[in-house]
Amino acid sequence: MKISCPNPSCDQTLSGPKSLMGHRTACHACGHSFIWSDRFHTGESFVIYDLETTGLSPDADEFIQIAAVRFQAGCVCPEDNFFSFARPRQHISSFITGFTGISNEDVRHALRPEEVLCQFGRWAGASTLIAHNGLRFDSKFLTATCKRHQLPAREVECIDSIHISKMLYGSTRGTGHSLDHLKSRLRLRDTALRRHDARGDVDLLGRAVEEMSSRLELDNAFNGVRRHTSLLPDG
Repeated sequence: MKISCPNPSCDQTLSGPKSLMGHRTACHACGHSFIWSDRFHTGESFVIYDLETTGLSPDADEFIQIAAVRFQAGCVCPEDNFFSFARPRQHISSFITGFTGISNEDVRHALRPEEVLCQFGRWAGASTLIAHNGLRFDSKFLTATCKRHQLPAREVECIDSIHISKMLYGSTRGTGHSLDHLKSRLRLRDTALRRHDARGDVDLLGRAVEEMSSRLELDNAFNGVRRHTSLLPDG
């Protein structure tokens, strides 16, 4: 595959195999160091978020809590955050309450998930979304909520932070890339908030992303990190 050197002062065309994707290399003409990608981005605004849900199925379950924090120019912005419970149409099981700490009483007066998602979409704006296991879980709930309620929607770019972990630690079978694995490997302090409450997980994930991006020397646009798309309400 061929790409243009991402250094704006260099007009060199570079060639390399697809296996270079996600790996650091350097332009042989100007020496610019970068992570190989088939597409380069300029946006530096990200939103790190987490959902808690009534179950694992995006088509049958709903989210009951969302938390998020802004990530800008390589740093978490803790003062710029979003949080809401959401009131599902089904009963929250005792298992989910035990796992997340979220009860039916907690969500009794909350807005419906689709209403909360509209608020979140306005707050997130044009930022790229980051969630841990987002490709297989969180992004699917965002898309399913938009489609289920026929909301006017827009495509948003997303990053699964598991891919950042794999860039740092490799993808050898058995490596493990859970949030708990990251906490241990990165030697992150415990969150003061409950784990598996979205606020606690976002606090931990934000610090993990900040540390991983620093160790990988990612640029502020996270170029070279694999992306996918999801939906958010439009407007």
